[in-house]
Amino acid sequence: MGVVLRRLVAGLAAIVLVAEAAVLVLVHVVLGKTTHNQSMSIAGMDPDVMSTATYAMGAGIGAFLLLCAVLLAVAAVRDRAPGTFARVVLVTAAVTHGVLGALAVGLVGWGAFAVMMLILCLLVLTLMLYAARGADGAAPEGAPDGRDAPPAPLGELKPTNP
Repeated sequence: MGVVLRRLVAGLAAIVLVAEAAVLVLVHVVLGKTTHNQSMSIAGMDPDVMSTATYAMGAGIGAFLLLCAVLLAVAAVRDRAPGTFARVVLVTAAVTHGVLGALAVGLVGWGAFAVMMLILCLLVLTLMLYAARGADGAAPEGAPDGRDAPPAPLGELKPTNP
C-alpha cells in the first residue's frame, strides 16, 4: 500500500505541476501580448521591455515547474526518494506555493488559495512519504517496513574529539 500511495501522490503532483506550468505560461503570454499591443508602461518604462520581461518570467516559471514535475515523475517511476538537489528544488516549490497561496487570498480569492494549497499539500506529502526512505530507496536501518528507525542507544555513540 505504501509503494502505491507514494507513486500515486508523486505522479499526481507531477501532472498537476505540468498543468500549472501550462496555465501560467499561457497567462504570461496573454499579459505580454496585452502589454505590447496597448503600449502599456509603468513609470515611463519601455513597453517592449515590459512585454519581453513578462514573456521571460512566464518561461522561467514554466521551466521551474516542469523541472519539479520531472523530478517528481522520476521519483514516482523509480520509487526512490528524491536526491538532495531534487529535495531542495521541491521544498523551494512548496514554500513558493505557500507564499503565493497566502497572497492569492487577498488578490484573487479563496479559489486560488485552495488550488495553491492543494499543490502545496501534494508537494509536502510527496516529500514526507519519501522521507522515511533513504536516498537509495531503502528503509532506514532497524526499520524494515519503512518507518522511522528508533534512535541508537547512548552506549553506541562515540565522541568526535579526544
